[in-house]
Amino acid sequence: MTKKQIFSAFFTGTVLFSSVGCSFGKNKDQKPEIQKFTGLYCARSDAKLDEDNEIRNIIAEKTGYILYEEWMEDQADIDKIFSDMIISRKYPDFISPDGPNCQRLIKEGAFIPLDNYWDTYPNLKALYTDAEWETLRAEDGHIYYIPLFSAVNKQVTGNVHDGEAFWIQVKVLEWANYPQLKTLDDYFDLIEAYIAANPVDENGEPYIGYEIQATDVRMFALDNPPMFLDGHPNDGCCFVDPDTLEAKDYNLLPTAKKWFSKLNEEYRKGIIDHDCFFMETADYYDKLATGRVLGMVDQHWNFGSTERLLPAECTYIPFGLTIDGTLTERYRDNPAFNASTGVGVSISCSNPDGAVEFMSKLIEPEILNLRYWGVEGTDYFINKNGYFDQTEEQYNNWRDDAYSLKHKCEYSYMPHYGGMAPDGKNAYTPGNQPNIFHDHLAPAIKKCFDAYGKQTYTDFLNPPLDNPDWYPMWSFESSVTKETDYGKVASLISDLKRKYMPLMVMSNDFEKTWEEYNTEYNKVNPQIYFDALTNEVHRRCGIATSMNK
Repeated sequence: MTKKQIFSAFFTGTVLFSSVGCSFGKNKDQKPEIQKFTGLYCARSDAKLDEDNEIRNIIAEKTGYILYEEWMEDQADIDKIFSDMIISRKYPDFISPDGPNCQRLIKEGAFIPLDNYWDTYPNLKALYTDAEWETLRAEDGHIYYIPLFSAVNKQVTGNVHDGEAFWIQVKVLEWANYPQLKTLDDYFDLIEAYIAANPVDENGEPYIGYEIQATDVRMFALDNPPMFLDGHPNDGCCFVDPDTLEAKDYNLLPTAKKWFSKLNEEYRKGIIDHDCFFMETADYYDKLATGRVLGMVDQHWNFGSTERLLPAECTYIPFGLTIDGTLTERYRDNPAFNASTGVGVSISCSNPDGAVEFMSKLIEPEILNLRYWGVEGTDYFINKNGYFDQTEEQYNNWRDDAYSLKHKCEYSYMPHYGGMAPDGKNAYTPGNQPNIFHDHLAPAIKKCFDAYGKQTYTDFLNPPLDNPDWYPMWSFESSVTKETDYGKVASLISDLKRKYMPLMVMSNDFEKTWEEYNTEYNKVNPQIYFDALTNEVHRRCGIATSMNK
C-alpha cells in the first residue's frame, strides 16, 4: 500500500474503533465490551503486533481497553500527514507527534486538556514534578500531552549505553589487543590499521571503515560530535555555560573545524564510505547488517535493532572521545525530561475519559510488569532471592521477533516508568536486569569486557551527572517552528548544515569550503536563535527555582 492508502485506511477504518465497544452488557453476568482505541506515533517501528497478540489481550481484559498502534514509515511526509488531519479535523484517539507538529496540534485545538484529570488520576500527575509539568503549560494554561521516556522509578538502570558515542566493533579491538581510545586520531588510526591488515571480510567483501547516516531526518551523527568532543553533555543544538546560563554555538568553534577536517581527511583516504551522503535510511541499516561497518557515531537506540542481528564479534563498543583526550567526557546522561512532545488524547476520541483512565491503568504495577516483563511463569520466574529471572527458553523467546509480535505488548509510546520495576528491586525490563545480562554475554564480548576491566557497555563511559534545570535544550529545539524570527533562523541554520556539512567532508579543498560555510552561516544572524535558546534556559531555571521555594 502507498502511504496515502495506509493513512486513508487508518482514518476510515481503525479510527472508527473509538466509537464502538462503549456499550455494556445487558445483564450483570455479561462482561462489558472492550473499548477499542487507535494511536498514531511519530516513530519508526517495524513491529506490527499480531491481531491476537496475547499480552495486549490480557491487558485489555484487565483494563477494559485495547489500543491499536500505527507508526510512521521512514520516508513519510510527517508535516503533510498532520496537516491533512488538521484540515479534516479527524484524528486517531491517541497521538504522539514530533515536536513542531505537537505545537501545531495544540494551537489547532486537536488535544483535550489532560491537567483537568490530575485529581482523578494522581498516578499520572506523579509521573513528573510540578516544575516539570509547568514547562508544558500552553498559552491557555492547560497541559495537553504526557512526555515519554523521561519518568524514572527509583533509579536509572541499564547495561547498554542507549545514547551517542563513537562505536567500534569488538573484532577490531581484539585484533589490536584492546587499546585505549581517547581522541579522534586514536580512533581513526585503529580503523586505518585494521583495514590495511584486513581489507576484506571472510566473504571477500571490502570493509567499510566508517559510516555516516546523514539523511534529512537524522543529521546528529554529523552535526553534534563537536559538542561531545569538547566535553559537553547532549544539549543537542547548543552548549550552556553553567555560570552565565548562556546558550552558546558550537558550529564554528575550533573543535568543529577539527572534526570536519578529520572527516575530510578520512573520506579522501577511503576510510569513510563514499556513498554515505547518497543513501536512504534503509541503506544505512542494510550496510550495518552486513557486519562490514567497523565504526560510526550514532545513538544506540537508532541502530540497536540492527546490531542484534550481528554476530558477537561484529557488535559495537562505545567510546567517549574528546578532542584532546584530556577533557572529561559527558556522553552519558540521566533520562532527560523531553518537554517538546509526548502522547495526548485527541478531540476525535469518543471516550476521552476512558482514554485517560486507560493511560492511568497502564502505569499500575501489575500492568507495567505485563508490558515490560510479560507473564510470570511464561516469560520469567522469580528466583529464591526474589529477583526476576529467565530460563534459556524464556530468554530466547523474549528476544525472538515472531514470538514478540505474537506475545509481547509494551505499548512503548504510552506513559510508563523506566528505571526500576514497581517493586523497586528489579529492573523495569529484562534487558536491564544485571543477572540476566551477565549470564548471556557472548564469549567475544565477555573477553572484551574483561580486557578493559568492564562489566557492562555503560562502564566504558563516565557515569552521568545530575541533569541541570535547563537540560536538555534539544527538547526546545524540537518544538521550534517558523512562526517566530528565531524559528526562521533555526530553519536556515538547519538548511545550511544539510548543504555544507556533507560538502566539507567530500571537498577537495576543505579550507575553502569551511570558509564558505562560515560566511553563509554568519549571514543568517545565528545569534537571534541562540538568544532565544538563552531565554529558554533562563525560563526553565526560573521555573525550577520558583517551584522549589
